[in-house]
Amino acid sequence: MISIQRLFGKEDRFFELLTASAKASRQSIASLTTILRHEKAPSIEEFAAVRKEDKAITQEISDLLVKTFVTALEREDIEALSTALYKIPKTVEKFVERYLISEDKISGIDFTQHAKMLDEATGLVVEMIEAIRKGMDIVKMKEANDRLQTIEGNADKLMLECLRDLYSGRHDTLLVVIVSNLYDLLEKIFDRCRDVGNVAKQIAYKNS
Repeated sequence: MISIQRLFGKEDRFFELLTASAKASRQSIASLTTILRHEKAPSIEEFAAVRKEDKAITQEISDLLVKTFVTALEREDIEALSTALYKIPKTVEKFVERYLISEDKISGIDFTQHAKMLDEATGLVVEMIEAIRKGMDIVKMKEANDRLQTIEGNADKLMLECLRDLYSGRHDTLLVVIVSNLYDLLEKIFDRCRDVGNVAKQIAYKNS
């Protein structure tokens, strides 16, 4: 059992901020999946607000690292986890920006499988961040990260299948360019989630 409890005090500000950042990432993905399922119209202001909120959290963590003499975890680990988390809503906002300017041309593109995988991935991100605070058996932490890596791998396979259809010659050239760019950004979002899982697992291993 990882004794993270001895590292993170009950009121530890670093943990509170990292958890808040993970939940902000989860919120941005939840909003994105409703768009990918065509359940609501996209609003860039909504995503920009979440990204700004998470940026403020990231900045507070950075400021605390300067001011705090003793930290619950190694400083570079806290910074690496904070940075990895922030990249999720930042990349999501970039996707929505591109989606908005091409929305009228991509109404027929099916993103529902991507949405399902993204939802699962960010659920695991939050789970792993919360597990650091609570303490988790190394085996269980590895299992959670392995699930996250599997989702990322399956997303890669899905992207390849989608691109194979996109490049089949049956689609308009402009549509191919637009959707290829969107697929690339979706792939980066999955990669960001994978990166958080890797950092969280390393932290757990180092403090077991």
